[in-house]
Formats: sequence, C-alpha cells, structure tokens
Amino acid sequence: MKLQQLRYLCEIVRQDLNVSDAASSLFTSQPGISKQIRLLEEELGIDVFVRNGKRLVAVTEPGQAVVSIAQRMLQDAENLKRVGEEFGDQPAGCLKVATTHTQARYVLPAVVQKFIALYPGVTLNLHQGSPMQIAEMVRSGEVDIGIATEAIELFEDLAMLPCYEWNRCVVTPPGHPLLKSKPLKIEDIAQYPIITYDFAFTGRSKINKAFETKGLSPNVVLTAIDSDVIKTYVGMGLGVGILAKMAFDSHRDRDLRSIDASHLFEPSMTRIAIRKNSYLRGYMYDFISLFAPHLDREQIDSRMGG
Repeated sequence: MKLQQLRYLCEIVRQDLNVSDAASSLFTSQPGISKQIRLLEEELGIDVFVRNGKRLVAVTEPGQAVVSIAQRMLQDAENLKRVGEEFGDQPAGCLKVATTHTQARYVLPAVVQKFIALYPGVTLNLHQGSPMQIAEMVRSGEVDIGIATEAIELFEDLAMLPCYEWNRCVVTPPGHPLLKSKPLKIEDIAQYPIITYDFAFTGRSKINKAFETKGLSPNVVLTAIDSDVIKTYVGMGLGVGILAKMAFDSHRDRDLRSIDASHLFEPSMTRIAIRKNSYLRGYMYDFISLFAPHLDREQIDSRMGG
C-alpha cells in the first residue's frame, strides 16, 4: 500500500467519482490512476467502488471505511511534513486561505499586510468561493484555513473558531426617501426594489428572516456575491442595497449613503474553519490571532481536539 494510492483514492471521491477529473487535478494519467486503484483493491481484498462498466458509480460500504481511513492517513502524513518544516532554520512554507469576497476585500487586507511583514518567507494563497465551497476546500485539505459566515457549522470534521460579530446597513443613492426614515423599519425597506447578496453568501438567511417575521416578502430584483457589484447597481438607481456594514466606506463610497440597520437584523458570526486534529505551524497560529486577536494557541488547540 502506498500513500500515492490513497491520494488517488481520495481525489476520485473529491471529484465525484470522475477519474478523468481526478487525473487532471493530480497531473497524471487516467489509466495510471485506474491501475493503482485496482492494485489497492486487490491488496485490501475488497471493492472500494461500485462500477458500471468502466465508470465508477458509487463507493461501497467497506469502501467508505477505507476512504475515511485514507483521509486520516493523508492528513497525518501532511502533519508529519509540517513538524519537520516547523523546526527548520527559517520560517518558510505556504499558507492557503479560502474566504468570501467580502472578507477578502474589506477585512483581510490589514491582516495580510501584517502577516507578510512577520513572515516574508511564507507564501500566502487566497482562494475565494461560497461558504459551502470554502468548507469543502478545508475539509479536503485543498486549503489550510477557511473564513466564512455560513455553512461551516454543517461539517462535523471541521473545528469552528468564532471570530467576530457583524451586521448590516442599507445603502441608497443621495436624497433617497429612506434617508428620512428614523428609525428605519423593515416595512420601509420593503417598499423598494432590493439588491443584496446571493442566498449562499454573507448571512442572506438573516435578511430573509427579518422580512418573514413581519409577514413581508422582499422584492429582491438582483443578487450578487460581490459587495462592490451591489453598490454599483444601487448607484445606478436600480434599488436599495442591503450589505455588510464593513463593506461600506463613506470616503470611498461618497456617491452613496448608508443607513445603519443593525436593529433590524440578527447579527452574524464570522468563523474560521480548520480540519480537526491538523498540525498547525507557528505562522498559522499567528495568522489566526491577527485575524481574531482573542484566539490564542491554547484556545485554538482546545477547539481542534488538542
């Protein structure tokens, strides 16, 4: 049994049983992967996959146990590699972080600047995606750390580190009637076309819940994953925007106006996700602490299972 066979196995599962996609992802040949999986099955004495001709259609019951063990073994192999790297002469390596556009655009720049100053020998890779995509990337080991507001709690094999609470604002063009609503009410917002986040992003469920509680159905005319896109279309007069307060800057967005809506919506919690029982290098702890200063090494370890 070889670690490479386990990598092939786990990548096939990650690619929804598409051997061609797994081969492309691992920069190898499809026949080579198929051969190694057959050799692994022969060694184990079981079929890991259910086949329909040459096509893989499902993972067998014993195969599910094999995949689970293989994922742990690959994670432990990565942990061993990190132990060696951690005690080298100079801090070097690669930190891969997955997050949403809002976090990458409005929260992370200051963190990244400080991190690069502390660790010039560490390469930082940022990946953007939906909260579900972010959680999947962490779970598969594609990235080391995920930062998101939604979806992370759905994955039991991920440790969740609470970072900070945030809320929303309503954005309008100058002179909009909503600017005279004091205090602003959900009923006031419901009178206008609304531009806000796609349902999978940035606390959209909290927005819907606020309207439903009042028996109202918001007239959402446009959704986006990007706060800047939302503000662009608000500026064109297509509707009023509901977005994260952190995404509005009175200096940069001087052609728009913001109304605090914290009293209308439940706050959302941004969290960091890490695979449980991962070995974190020192610079990973420091990155987390830069993003969420209240999280020290002891608190991080306790949530990751030690």
